[in-house]
Amino acid sequence: MLSTEMSSHLNNQMNLEFYSANFYLQMSGWCINKGLEGSSVFFKIHSQEEMEHMQRFFNYLSDTGTLPIIGNIAAPPISWSSLVEILEEALKHEKLITDKINQLVHVAMNIRDYSTFNFLQWYVAEQHEEEKLLKAMLDKAVLVGNKGEGLFLIDKELGIISAKHFNNH
Repeated sequence: MLSTEMSSHLNNQMNLEFYSANFYLQMSGWCINKGLEGSSVFFKIHSQEEMEHMQRFFNYLSDTGTLPIIGNIAAPPISWSSLVEILEEALKHEKLITDKINQLVHVAMNIRDYSTFNFLQWYVAEQHEEEKLLKAMLDKAVLVGNKGEGLFLIDKELGIISAKHFNNH
């Protein structure tokens, strides 16, 4: 059985992962609306992955005899000025998630909840990969620019890279 403190933190993170799924799905919608099919696929797959992250928290809470509590999920932003801005926002969001996971690990260690500490190690590794991928995509987008052929190439690259990256998961 989880402590009240740990279950509260885990439920909060579960809901943040749910928000993340909606955040990336909205980005996917923006991209397809702008004709950026590869980018849309990238963010749609990323949204699905975030739902899997949420489900892992849900299952862990359930498996420990704790009630998973799905709270109000805020609506994500709906508009961005460019694909570069979307990638900047996505990377910023992943850094927030990394910080929240690190806080969870800290709580688990402080209250000596080694089972939860062990459970969270998957997320620690996953966040490293998430940030690395988004940083690489952002760097490429900045390199080629937000217009014309450069935008076409980065959109195509996002489609290709998303297929490779997410097929490995």
